[in-house]
Amino acid sequence: MKHYDIAVIGSGPAGQKAAIQAAKLEKKVCIIEKDPVLGGAGINTGTIPSKSLREAVLYLTGSNKRALYGDNFRPKRDITIEDLIYVSQHVIHNERGVIREHFDRNGIDLLWGNAHFEGPNLLQLEMPEHTEMITADKFIICTGTRPATPSSVPFNDHNIFTSDGLLRLAHLPKSIIVVGGGVIGVEYACMLGTLGVRVTLVEGKTELFEFLDREIVEALQYQMRQVGITLRFGEKVSKIEEIDAPSNHGSKLVQAHLESGKCLTAQCLLYAVGRQGTTKSLQLENVGLVPDDRERLKVNKSYQTDVAHIYAAGDVIGFPALASTSMEQGRLAVCHAFGVETTSIPELFPYGIYAIPEISMVGKTEKQLTDAGIPYEAGIAHYKEVARGQILGDTVGMLKLLIHQESRQILGVHIIGTQATELVHIGQAVMAFNGTVDFFINNVFNYPTLAETYKVAAFNGSNKLRNI
Repeated sequence: MKHYDIAVIGSGPAGQKAAIQAAKLEKKVCIIEKDPVLGGAGINTGTIPSKSLREAVLYLTGSNKRALYGDNFRPKRDITIEDLIYVSQHVIHNERGVIREHFDRNGIDLLWGNAHFEGPNLLQLEMPEHTEMITADKFIICTGTRPATPSSVPFNDHNIFTSDGLLRLAHLPKSIIVVGGGVIGVEYACMLGTLGVRVTLVEGKTELFEFLDREIVEALQYQMRQVGITLRFGEKVSKIEEIDAPSNHGSKLVQAHLESGKCLTAQCLLYAVGRQGTTKSLQLENVGLVPDDRERLKVNKSYQTDVAHIYAAGDVIGFPALASTSMEQGRLAVCHAFGVETTSIPELFPYGIYAIPEISMVGKTEKQLTDAGIPYEAGIAHYKEVARGQILGDTVGMLKLLIHQESRQILGVHIIGTQATELVHIGQAVMAFNGTVDFFINNVFNYPTLAETYKVAAFNGSNKLRNI
């Protein structure tokens, strides 16, 4: 029976970084993967496929260049699913290879099979050819999540599906209902809308993304409507069903009945309300752990569960459930497990939403500052004010700095537009060193770049503070 210093369950972003960190600490490490491929949802069904798909959509439709070349600019007229999937499959294949290379280079044992706990330090692996038992001093659970599939929804993988099923569509639909206005629902709604699909997004709340800056959200909602997406806020779906199409050629449509009495009809429906943890098969009761009703695990600030030698990281512990934060959680958990001091600033973890246009933020929102009674001023720059924005054809992008009225420290950065998820890291770095708005005023940025928007926003905010 093999023994390890730590066993990592799951090869998604959290598991990858946890295993590699443990190996760098010269520990004997294994990583266990139940699927036939590495990478978890992040590589195979979530982050990488959807972001690759987004890039393909922007390129093939030319939607992000129409301010330069005209409203009718379109590099490819008849876009197929094959066109879109080709790019993502190429990236997925490469990423799997990179992960495997990292495991091999760091001497990490890769074990394929379903794992479950037989005891506090004992795992049983159901492998393709046989069953194997291993022991470990410590464990980290990084099994991730899967799309929620309530029994009331008649999923069939051809016209009623989750985000996983969307990637397996045979052809682009003419119309779609997206149920759920979370990150996944909005990202796919934006992509499909940009492709010319008639999209109706149904969200139970009165607006999108409560954790984001309201001005940024309003701008996103405006842009979504501009591409023809219908936003149905404050609405809940009571029933979903297939119906016969009026043509009577054997084709089917989907109807979504809303609690308000409305009835929506489309060729297909994407159900994107929540995700479910994947811990049931681990038999956690054998080690005294009880997940919540969505199979997620509760952890402390060091990512320890209620059982001291068992840690958890990534989507399986809930919000923010981002690949970037999952990687850091995995690293920090392992460092704590082996007594290695680390420095991390969770309050400065950035958020990135790959809608069209993309959004990113770090720090506090205006609402959070107002509720906390912190005096601030907002400095705003529009992409159209800088030459790079004009060159890229992005005239709707915006960057906002939230500045403390007394100390002049940067309290938050909020961006919507091209490369928002890249730009945010400049503000993140300045905030990590308690920088002030004067950093942006007194430093030079390459010209022409989108980074100049920081300087424009800094001057705008500084002028407001001086009442000029």
